[in-house]
Order: sequence, then structure tokens, then C-alpha cells
Amino acid sequence: MSKGSFILYLCIMKKKMLIGALVVAFVLAAACGKEAQPAQKSALEVIKARTSIRSFTGEKLSEEQINTLLDAAMAAPTAANEQPWRFIVITDDDVKAGLYSGEVHKKMVVSAGAVIIVCGETTRLRKPKDADENAEPVPVPNPYWYEDCSAATENLLLAATAMDLGAVWLSCYPIERSVNRIREYLGIPESVTPLAIVPVGYPAENPAPKNKWKTENIHYNKW
Repeated sequence: MSKGSFILYLCIMKKKMLIGALVVAFVLAAACGKEAQPAQKSALEVIKARTSIRSFTGEKLSEEQINTLLDAAMAAPTAANEQPWRFIVITDDDVKAGLYSGEVHKKMVVSAGAVIIVCGETTRLRKPKDADENAEPVPVPNPYWYEDCSAATENLLLAATAMDLGAVWLSCYPIERSVNRIREYLGIPESVTPLAIVPVGYPAENPAPKNKWKTENIHYNKW
């Protein structure tokens, strides 16, 4: 083999080795990236995996995580598209501590990454039907706010499970004492009622979901 041919042969081999190395690097990078992505759970898997988490690590949630949770909550069904839900997001530890000062729930709300208060607008100002255009709006009840906001709360809990976070539904409405306390503490107007207090964050416990399937609770066609 001539000297020129030998040099050409070396150049070709180096080029092949470089291409091969790039292909291997690409494959490895793709594999690592694929492994880094969390496995996506189906909707049914998320529903079955959801359970109440009452102990959290204390790690804060990012704004993106909170917005994702709220976006899921607002995707809930709502009668006549009223969308009566309103949300108060609490990330300040001192404010969280005041929600349950001296009560049994204080530890879980303080250690949560955030606490989301799901509220419902129970009345809205609207002009009466067939009223003159100059008529003043009057308070009109929204009779379905409770159902709509309950659906939003459940969406919030399921979204937390899908994001590998934990959450728990702490009741507020219809306990009048709790409603009045939370309304006064957070400055919630009279036309809005706090329904649920939802601590959400990184779980510090891993309880197994309860199996609630009971055939005796099912009736077909009639009772």
C-alpha cells in the first residue's frame, strides 16, 4: 500500500470511528433521557393510587407545580359553566401555622409545601330577568357551587397523585365554626365560602390506598 493510500485509509477509519462514537453517544443520551422521565400513569391508575397524605417533608412547591395543580382543579365539571371556584394559595409558613393554631391539623399544614383553600362563590350580582337596562344588579344564589367546588377539589387531589405529590382534603364547609374562622382569618368576603383546606407537598409517608370496592353498595336499574 502506498503512503498516500495508507493516509487516505487512516482518514476514512477515523471518520468511521467518529461517526460510530457520535451514534453511541446519541443512543446513550436518548436512553438516559428516557429513563429520567417518570413513567406516565393512566387515569385509572391515578384514581386507584390516590390516598390521603398527612405528613410532608416541608419542601416547598414551585410556582409551576402550583399552577399545574390549579389548572387541573379548574378543569372540573361545572353547572352552566359558572366556574364558581376561587382558590387561596398559602406558601408562607406563618400564615399556614395560623390556619390551625393549637389544633390537631397544625403540623400537617405547616409541613406541607403549600396549602390551597378551595372556595366557592355562593352568590353573584346579576340583573333580574326582563329588568330595565338601568336596573341595579341583585345578589343571585349559585345553588351548585358546592358540587362544582367538590369536583375541583377532587381534581386537585388526583393531580397531586399524578405528580408524585401528596395531599389531603380537610373539611371546612358545612361546619359553621370552621367556615367563620377561616373566612375571618383570610379575609374572605361573605359572598364566598371556604369549602376545603388542602395541604399538598412531598409526602413523608407512604400509606397503601384503601380498597373501597363493595358490591353491596351497587344497585342496578332499581334499589
